[in-house]
Amino acid sequence: MDSRRAVGWAAFETSAPELAAAVRERFTVRRHCTVATIRKDGSPRISGTEVEFSAGELWTGSMPGAVKALDLQRDPRVAVHSPTVDPPEGDEMGWLGEAKLAGVVEEQPPGQDGAHRFRVLLCEVVMTALQDGQLLITSWHPGRGLEQVRR
Repeated sequence: MDSRRAVGWAAFETSAPELAAAVRERFTVRRHCTVATIRKDGSPRISGTEVEFSAGELWTGSMPGAVKALDLQRDPRVAVHSPTVDPPEGDEMGWLGEAKLAGVVEEQPPGQDGAHRFRVLLCEVVMTALQDGQLLITSWHPGRGLEQVRR
């Protein structure tokens, strides 16, 4: 992941509007997402988080002093997974898919409650869904654009 090429949500949305709409839909289907950060010893940490789309940016946050915030202050690399929604009972092909983002964060000034607030800059966006009985993986990277793989 080349964090020097990371871009904000608005730039991604301009570059790949259909994918951006699908990814945003997957991230807003429920409130709780999963975030991966890097611990002090270099191992991964998985935590719950929420995301917000506001002012052309993608945001995440943390309670004051939480370990995921400390991870992000030390190493800004991050991956975020959309909420998981099972397919309708008996209709596995009705699965709507999932979205994943990878990039880096920039910490913003804390809120009045001291909560951490991070702007997410994107290095990779991936949408996985079912289409015509196949797994369709659509990815986007700054400078490379859209790619699709069917399995």
